Amino acid sequence: MMKSLLMAVALTGVATAADRPNVLFVMADDLNVSLGCYGHPLVKTPNIDKLAARGVRFERAYCQFPLCGPSRNSMLTGLHPNSTGILANAQIFRETIPSHISLPQAFRLEGYFAARIGKMYHYNVPKSIGTNGHDDPGSWELEMNPAGCDRLLEEGDIFSLRPGNFGGTLSWYASPRGDALHTDGLQAADAEWVLERCARQKDRPFFLALGFFRPHTPYVSPASYFEGYPPAQMPLVKGWEEENQDKPEAALASRKKEQEDLTDPLRREAVQAYFASITFMDAQLGKVLNALDRLGLAEDTIVVFTSDHGYHLGEHGLWQKMSLFEESARVPLIIAAPGQARQGAVVEEPVGLIDLYPTLTQLCGVQAPESLQGQDLTPLLKDATAKGRGWTLSMVMRGKGGESFRGYTLRTPRWRYTEWDEGRAGRELYDHQADPLEHVNLAEHADYADQVAKLSQQLQAAIPATFPADGQVPEVKKGSLWSPNLTEP
Repeated sequence: MMKSLLMAVALTGVATAADRPNVLFVMADDLNVSLGCYGHPLVKTPNIDKLAARGVRFERAYCQFPLCGPSRNSMLTGLHPNSTGILANAQIFRETIPSHISLPQAFRLEGYFAARIGKMYHYNVPKSIGTNGHDDPGSWELEMNPAGCDRLLEEGDIFSLRPGNFGGTLSWYASPRGDALHTDGLQAADAEWVLERCARQKDRPFFLALGFFRPHTPYVSPASYFEGYPPAQMPLVKGWEEENQDKPEAALASRKKEQEDLTDPLRREAVQAYFASITFMDAQLGKVLNALDRLGLAEDTIVVFTSDHGYHLGEHGLWQKMSLFEESARVPLIIAAPGQARQGAVVEEPVGLIDLYPTLTQLCGVQAPESLQGQDLTPLLKDATAKGRGWTLSMVMRGKGGESFRGYTLRTPRWRYTEWDEGRAGRELYDHQADPLEHVNLAEHADYADQVAKLSQQLQAAIPATFPADGQVPEVKKGSLWSPNLTEP
C-alpha cells in the first residue's frame, strides 16, 4: 500500500513532452567483460547478449577509478575523481561539491520521473543492502531498497577467506533458494512494478536506475547457476610470478594478504561462483528487459548497461579490483537507443564511464551542466567508425608510510601507458596489438623510449583537465548537508 502511494505521488510531478525517450540505466557491481557478447567462451549471458544485438557495444570502455565509490560518483556527476574529491568509498559528492547537478537530477529538473532501485552510488556490500547506502536524495523521487535471503538469512552459510567478512574479500555460497528470494531477484520484480506504473502514464518520461549487487562479493546465487560451471572446467591463471618481475610495486599493491592462501581448488571455486553470479544477474536483467517489451515501452526507452569497474580473477596474481591493469579498469558498456543508434554495432574507440552523462542528456534533449568533463558519444552511436577523443584516462590512489600518491593510466586504441607518482614509483607500457594480456612491460625497453616519451607527454597534458578550474581537489566535509529533493531549478 505504501509503495503504491509513493509511486502515485511521484508520477503526479511536472510532465514534459511525450516524445522524449525514457532511460533504463542498469549497472552491475564488480562486473568485468566475462560476457558472451564480449567473446567469453564459458560465461552464459543470453540477455546481455540480446541487448548488445539491438544496441551498440563498446569494446574499449573504462572506468575513471577502479573502486565502487569513486567510480560511481564520477560517472553520475560527469566529473573525474579529482574534481568530485571522492577518492575512497563511503562518501558522496554532496560532501564535496554540494551544488553540482547529478545525471538523474538533470533529468528530474526537466520533468522526468527519476527512480532508483538498489545500488547506484556507493553501498557497503553486503551490510548496506536494504538501506539507502551513501545515496544522494536529490537524484531521485523514488528509492527502493529490497533485501533478500542473501542478506537476511544466508550470511552464516557463506564461505569466506576471512571468516565473518564478505564484501571486501573472496566469499561465496551456492544458495538453495530460488531467484525471487534473492536481492537482485527482488530488485527485478520492483523494476517490473515501476515500469508497469510508468506505462500507464506515458506523458511523463522516466529515468529508472537499476543497480544490481551481483557479481560483487559475496558471490551468492541459487545453486542451479553454480551447476552450469563445473569447478574442473574453470580457468586458472598460471605463470604470473615470473610475468610480474617487470611490474612496479605500485601496480601490484592491490593484492590482499589472505589471497596468498588460495589453493587451486579454491581458485576454481571462486571463479565458478563469480561466473554463476554473472549468469544469475543476467537472468534478472532479462526479466526487466522482457517487461519493457511486454509493456510496449521498448521502442521509447534508451537502455544503458554497464559496471562500475572491472575485476581480476587471478591475472597478474591479483583478485578483485583497484589496479590499473586492463582487467580492473575495463568495463562492459552497451547502449541501445531506438532510432538513434545502430543495432549490433561495435565501437573500438576508447571511451569512459564519464562520457555517459553528456551522451544521455544529448540523446534526450536534457540540459547538462557546462562543467562536465566527458565526451558526447552520440556520433559513435550513429557511426561506429567515427572518431572520438581517441583515448581515456583512469586513476587510482596508492599509499605507503603515511604518504599517498596517484597512479594514472592512459588507454589509446593500441597502448596502455601508466605512471605511478609521476613516474617516480614506476612506469608501465603495454602494446595491446602484440600483448593484450599486458604481460610484458615495455616502459624501460630502449627500443620504446620514443613511444614512452610521446605517451608521457600526452598523459601529462590530459591530467590537468581532470581537476577543477582552480586545480584543487575538493575537500570532503563529513556531515555536511546533502542535496534537497530538487524538482525545479
